[in-house]
Amino acid sequence: MTEPPGGKGPDKGDARRDRWRSHREARREEFVQAALRALAEHGPDFGMEHVAAAAGVTKPVLYRHFTDKADLYVALGQRGTELLFERLIPALNNEEAPVPRIRRSLHAYFSVIEEHPNLYRLLIRRPFGRDVVAEDKELIGAALSRLLGDYLRALDMDSGAAEPWGHGIVGLVQNVSEWWLERRTMSRDAVVEYLTQIIWAAIDGIVRQHGMLLDPDQPIEVNKVVKLSSRRAP
Repeated sequence: MTEPPGGKGPDKGDARRDRWRSHREARREEFVQAALRALAEHGPDFGMEHVAAAAGVTKPVLYRHFTDKADLYVALGQRGTELLFERLIPALNNEEAPVPRIRRSLHAYFSVIEEHPNLYRLLIRRPFGRDVVAEDKELIGAALSRLLGDYLRALDMDSGAAEPWGHGIVGLVQNVSEWWLERRTMSRDAVVEYLTQIIWAAIDGIVRQHGMLLDPDQPIEVNKVVKLSSRRAP
Protein backbone atom coordinates (compact mmCIF):
# COMPACT_ATOMS: atom_id res chain seq x y z
CA MET A 1 0.00 0.00 0.00
CA THR A 2 1.29 3.44 -0.91
CA GLU A 3 1.71 5.81 2.00
CA PRO A 4 -0.31 9.02 1.56
CA PRO A 5 1.88 12.05 0.86
CA GLY A 6 2.96 13.56 4.14
CA GLY A 7 1.21 10.75 6.00
CA LYS A 8 4.07 9.96 8.37
CA GLY A 9 6.71 12.47 7.34
CA PRO A 10 6.06 14.92 10.20
CA ASP A 11 6.02 12.06 12.73
CA LYS A 12 9.38 10.78 11.52
CA GLY A 13 10.76 14.31 11.62
CA ASP A 14 9.50 14.80 15.17
CA ALA A 15 11.06 11.49 16.21
CA ARG A 16 14.42 12.52 14.75
CA ARG A 17 14.25 15.87 16.54
CA ASP A 18 13.36 14.13 19.81
CA ARG A 19 16.28 11.71 19.43
CA TRP A 20 18.66 14.58 18.67
CA ARG A 21 17.36 16.57 21.63
CA SER A 22 17.77 13.55 23.91
CA HIS A 23 21.27 12.99 22.58
CA ARG A 24 22.28 16.60 23.25
CA GLU A 25 20.81 16.49 26.76
CA ALA A 26 22.69 13.26 27.48
CA ARG A 27 25.94 14.75 26.20
CA ARG A 28 25.49 17.90 28.28
CA GLU A 29 24.94 15.73 31.34
CA GLU A 30 28.14 13.80 30.55
CA PHE A 31 30.05 17.07 30.34
CA VAL A 32 28.55 18.35 33.60
CA GLN A 33 29.77 15.15 35.27
CA ALA A 34 33.19 15.75 33.71
CA ALA A 35 33.13 19.31 35.06
CA LEU A 36 32.44 17.94 38.55
CA ARG A 37 35.51 15.71 38.21
CA ALA A 38 37.59 18.66 36.98
CA LEU A 39 36.34 20.71 39.93
CA ALA A 40 37.33 17.98 42.38
CA GLU A 41 40.83 17.76 40.89
CA HIS A 42 41.65 21.39 40.06
CA GLY A 43 39.42 23.39 42.39
CA PRO A 44 37.08 26.32 41.61
CA ASP A 45 39.63 27.87 39.24
CA PHE A 46 39.38 24.97 36.78
CA GLY A 47 39.41 25.74 33.07
CA MET A 48 37.43 24.46 30.12
CA GLU A 49 40.54 22.53 29.04
CA HIS A 50 40.31 20.58 32.32
CA VAL A 51 36.68 19.72 31.62
CA ALA A 52 37.49 18.65 28.06
CA ALA A 53 40.32 16.44 29.32
CA ALA A 54 38.08 14.88 31.98
CA ALA A 55 35.45 14.17 29.30
CA GLY A 56 37.99 12.84 26.80
CA VAL A 57 37.06 15.38 24.12
CA THR A 58 38.54 18.54 22.64
CA LYS A 59 37.44 22.04 23.70
CA PRO A 60 35.63 22.67 20.37
CA VAL A 61 33.44 19.62 21.06
CA LEU A 62 32.66 21.01 24.50
CA TYR A 63 31.66 24.37 23.01
CA ARG A 64 29.16 22.68 20.75
CA HIS A 65 27.11 21.96 23.86
CA PHE A 66 27.88 25.03 26.00
CA THR A 67 27.98 28.52 24.55
CA ASP A 68 30.67 29.60 27.01
CA LYS A 69 32.02 28.94 30.50
CA ALA A 70 29.12 30.83 32.06
CA ASP A 71 26.71 28.39 30.40
CA LEU A 72 28.62 25.50 31.99
CA TYR A 73 28.54 27.27 35.37
CA VAL A 74 24.75 27.57 35.14
CA ALA A 75 24.52 23.83 34.44
CA LEU A 76 26.78 23.14 37.43
CA GLY A 77 24.55 25.31 39.60
CA GLN A 78 21.49 23.35 38.51
CA ARG A 79 23.30 20.09 39.18
CA GLY A 80 24.31 21.32 42.63
CA THR A 81 20.67 22.01 43.50
CA GLU A 82 19.66 18.57 42.21
CA LEU A 83 22.36 16.85 44.29
CA LEU A 84 21.21 18.69 47.41
CA PHE A 85 17.48 18.23 46.97
CA GLU A 86 17.78 14.56 45.93
CA ARG A 87 19.02 13.87 49.45
CA LEU A 88 17.39 16.63 51.46
CA ILE A 89 13.76 16.22 50.36
CA PRO A 90 13.45 12.52 51.34
CA ALA A 91 15.18 13.24 54.66
CA LEU A 92 12.89 16.18 55.48
CA ASN A 93 9.81 14.18 54.48
CA ASN A 94 10.71 11.08 56.48
CA GLU A 95 7.89 10.73 59.01
CA GLU A 96 10.12 10.12 61.99
CA ALA A 97 10.31 11.51 65.50
CA PRO A 98 11.51 15.14 65.67
CA VAL A 99 15.16 14.62 66.64
CA PRO A 100 15.87 11.74 64.20
CA ARG A 101 14.20 13.77 61.44
CA ILE A 102 16.34 16.82 62.17
CA ARG A 103 19.48 14.69 62.37
CA ARG A 104 18.77 12.87 59.10
CA SER A 105 18.09 16.16 57.28
CA LEU A 106 21.34 17.69 58.52
CA HIS A 107 23.29 14.59 57.51
CA ALA A 108 21.78 14.86 54.01
CA TYR A 109 22.89 18.49 53.71
CA PHE A 110 26.37 18.00 55.13
CA SER A 111 26.98 14.87 53.05
CA VAL A 112 26.58 16.89 49.84
CA ILE A 113 28.88 19.65 51.14
CA GLU A 114 31.45 17.07 52.20
CA GLU A 115 31.40 15.16 48.90
CA HIS A 116 31.40 18.26 46.66
CA PRO A 117 33.30 20.96 48.57
CA ASN A 118 34.71 22.65 45.47
CA LEU A 119 31.28 22.81 43.85
CA TYR A 120 29.97 24.64 46.90
CA ARG A 121 33.00 26.96 46.93
CA LEU A 122 32.42 27.71 43.24
CA LEU A 123 28.73 28.48 43.68
CA ILE A 124 29.19 30.87 46.60
CA ARG A 125 31.47 32.93 44.34
CA ARG A 126 28.47 33.61 42.06
CA PRO A 127 30.66 33.23 38.95
CA PHE A 128 27.77 33.78 36.53
CA GLY A 129 26.02 36.59 38.41
CA ARG A 130 23.39 34.27 39.85
CA ASP A 131 23.40 33.45 43.55
CA VAL A 132 22.39 29.79 43.44
CA VAL A 133 23.14 29.29 47.14
CA ALA A 134 20.84 32.18 48.10
CA GLU A 135 18.10 30.83 45.81
CA ASP A 136 18.31 27.40 47.43
CA LYS A 137 18.32 28.98 50.90
CA GLU A 138 15.14 30.88 50.03
CA LEU A 139 13.42 27.72 48.74
CA ILE A 140 14.38 25.67 51.79
CA GLY A 141 13.62 28.49 54.24
CA ALA A 142 10.17 29.03 52.73
CA ALA A 143 9.44 25.28 52.82
CA LEU A 144 10.54 24.99 56.45
CA SER A 145 8.44 28.04 57.33
CA ARG A 146 5.34 26.38 55.89
CA LEU A 147 6.17 23.14 57.71
CA LEU A 148 6.70 24.88 61.05
CA GLY A 149 3.57 26.96 60.56
CA ASP A 150 1.53 23.79 60.02
CA TYR A 151 2.93 22.25 63.20
CA LEU A 152 2.39 25.39 65.28
CA ARG A 153 -1.23 25.65 64.16
CA ALA A 154 -1.75 21.93 64.82
CA LEU A 155 -0.52 22.53 68.38
CA ASP A 156 -2.83 25.58 68.73
CA MET A 157 0.17 27.92 68.90
CA ASP A 158 0.78 31.26 67.20
CA SER A 159 2.29 30.53 63.78
CA GLY A 160 3.67 34.04 63.35
CA ALA A 161 7.16 32.87 64.32
CA ALA A 162 7.27 30.25 61.56
CA GLU A 163 9.03 32.42 58.95
CA PRO A 164 11.83 33.87 61.10
CA TRP A 165 12.23 30.44 62.64
CA GLY A 166 12.42 28.62 59.29
CA HIS A 167 14.81 31.09 57.66
CA GLY A 168 16.83 31.34 60.88
CA ILE A 169 17.45 27.59 60.90
CA VAL A 170 18.61 27.71 57.28
CA GLY A 171 20.97 30.59 58.02
CA LEU A 172 22.36 28.80 61.07
CA VAL A 173 23.02 25.61 59.12
CA GLN A 174 24.63 27.42 56.19
CA ASN A 175 26.96 29.49 58.36
CA VAL A 176 28.03 26.45 60.36
CA SER A 177 28.53 24.39 57.20
CA GLU A 178 30.81 27.05 55.67
CA TRP A 179 32.82 27.27 58.89
CA TRP A 180 33.08 23.48 59.05
CA LEU A 181 34.02 23.16 55.38
CA GLU A 182 37.06 25.39 55.86
CA ARG A 183 38.11 24.31 59.36
CA ARG A 184 37.22 20.60 59.65
CA THR A 185 37.99 20.68 63.38
CA MET A 186 35.42 17.94 64.00
CA SER A 187 33.79 15.07 62.14
CA ARG A 188 30.60 15.40 60.12
CA ASP A 189 28.79 13.26 62.71
CA ALA A 190 29.91 15.59 65.49
CA VAL A 191 28.86 18.85 63.82
CA VAL A 192 25.52 17.32 62.80
CA GLU A 193 24.88 16.18 66.37
CA TYR A 194 25.71 19.61 67.82
CA LEU A 195 23.36 21.30 65.35
CA THR A 196 20.63 18.72 65.98
CA GLN A 197 20.71 19.46 69.70
CA ILE A 198 20.77 23.24 69.17
CA ILE A 199 17.75 23.15 66.83
CA TRP A 200 15.83 20.75 69.05
CA ALA A 201 16.57 22.84 72.16
CA ALA A 202 14.97 25.86 70.45
CA ILE A 203 11.88 23.86 69.45
CA ASP A 204 11.57 22.24 72.87
CA GLY A 205 11.99 25.58 74.65
CA ILE A 206 9.23 27.29 72.67
CA VAL A 207 6.83 24.37 73.16
CA ARG A 208 7.53 24.24 76.92
CA GLN A 209 6.78 27.95 77.20
CA HIS A 210 3.26 27.06 76.06
CA GLY A 211 2.89 24.35 78.66
CA MET A 212 3.42 21.38 76.34
CA LEU A 213 5.96 18.59 76.15
CA LEU A 214 7.09 16.77 73.01
CA ASP A 215 9.00 13.52 73.11
CA PRO A 216 12.01 14.03 70.82
CA ASP A 217 12.11 10.33 70.01
CA GLN A 218 8.43 9.79 69.24
CA PRO A 219 6.70 10.81 65.98
CA ILE A 220 4.34 13.76 66.34
CA GLU A 221 0.74 12.65 65.93
CA VAL A 222 0.04 15.13 63.13
CA ASN A 223 3.00 14.56 60.83
CA LYS A 224 3.61 17.00 58.03
CA VAL A 225 5.67 16.80 54.87
CA VAL A 226 7.80 19.47 53.26
CA LYS A 227 6.60 20.75 49.89
CA LEU A 228 9.92 21.45 48.23
CA SER A 229 10.63 21.21 44.52
CA SER A 230 14.08 20.45 43.12
CA ARG A 231 13.26 22.26 39.87
CA ARG A 232 14.40 25.84 39.60
CA ALA A 233 13.30 28.20 36.87
CA PRO A 234 16.10 28.88 34.35
